[in-house]
Amino acid sequence: MALTPSSMLELGSPLPAFRLPDAEGHTVGSDDYPDQPLLVVFMCNHCPFVKHVADALADFTREYQARGLAVVGINSNDFRAHPDDRPEKMVEEARARGYTFPYLVDESQEVARAFEAACTPDFFLFDRDHRLAYRGQFDDSRPSKDTPVDGRDLRAAADAVLADRAPSPDQKPSMGCNIKWK
Repeated sequence: MALTPSSMLELGSPLPAFRLPDAEGHTVGSDDYPDQPLLVVFMCNHCPFVKHVADALADFTREYQARGLAVVGINSNDFRAHPDDRPEKMVEEARARGYTFPYLVDESQEVARAFEAACTPDFFLFDRDHRLAYRGQFDDSRPSKDTPVDGRDLRAAADAVLADRAPSPDQKPSMGCNIKWK
């Protein structure tokens, strides 16, 4: 595992178009969320940084989806080299965690490259016009720290976006395992 920070894509960047299958074969695309704020989370099953925030992320997404935020998770890892990230394991993980968002498979890794995603978890929050408003960490917690997992950084950004305001530009990169490139 290599500790990797977010690439911190430029704020205001347009949402990269994507159309991906979920782990059960249903297709979801960026155009399925017109005029709706969208959170895109690059994640996987086996990363200790994702596991560290997974339950809080499930709670966060349920709460914010009810407030109008669309959410998708994308697994871009090479699942042939990392079998815990295979699509059938993604279905198990989504059920076990209670994810209420589509958990998508980026087998070609083209979507991760379009977003300049670097790590898991990597969070990209787009406003209603699908312009990047936030990219960075869920919160200051890490698996090695005793800090509570509360999602405060992402919550503040999502609250601003849902109120049609720009989040603070002072954004800290997410940290996690590098995406497992082919």
